[in-house]
Amino acid sequence: MSEETKAAGTKPEECPDPDQQRLVDLGSAVNHSRRGNIYTLTIVGQVEGHQVLPESVKSTKYEHVMPLLASLEQNEEVDGILLLLNTVGGDIEAGLGIAELIAGMRKPTVSLVLGGGHSIGVPLAVAPKVSMIVPSASMTVHPVRMNGTVIAAPQTFNYFERIQERIVSFVAKNSNITREKFLGLMLKTGEMAADVGSVIYGEEAVSLGLIDRIGGLSDALECLYQQIGAFRHQELAGGSAP
Repeated sequence: MSEETKAAGTKPEECPDPDQQRLVDLGSAVNHSRRGNIYTLTIVGQVEGHQVLPESVKSTKYEHVMPLLASLEQNEEVDGILLLLNTVGGDIEAGLGIAELIAGMRKPTVSLVLGGGHSIGVPLAVAPKVSMIVPSASMTVHPVRMNGTVIAAPQTFNYFERIQERIVSFVAKNSNITREKFLGLMLKTGEMAADVGSVIYGEEAVSLGLIDRIGGLSDALECLYQQIGAFRHQELAGGSAP
């Protein structure tokens, strides 16, 4: 430290802690333990698509999450991923793209729905190998929507149907709910004021087969550690990982 710095009574610039910076930038953190290293990733607020949301809106940006997931899959220092969800939904293609990446990972993954896992948050919730939800959390299932002016209505309606089919197929493939039952929840009338769809809560989501288990943070972590143990055992045995 120079004499000028000492005299001014200032401290030299400190390098930011990488874990703290990661928490600030991406809402994520890494926990190291003897049972495995867990990367915690949060999906909160609104899932942002190609249009940038106002600064006053809390959002999850897909251009951050997608390369992060690709990096985590290849990172030998990360053993499992815990996905914490409290989202109102958002852009369909961005959310579905993130969900497809999670579903395609070999590493152990667990989701925990806290507060809400609404709209496109439903595919995100079921994408990991095991999905969990706290009893007080809610999930909104509804048809595909669009804001603004719609031109060429028949073609737009057909496009909506095709997108909706992608969502229904993905959820049915990655959970224990049937395609017909999930579509019925989407198109249910009388459940939501001035709209169609369904709002379901923790235990109901499990009984319908949409979410695997009721649980809290400790349950999600224990499930993830069990997956990590099984994953390591299979790798040592030379078998294929789940």
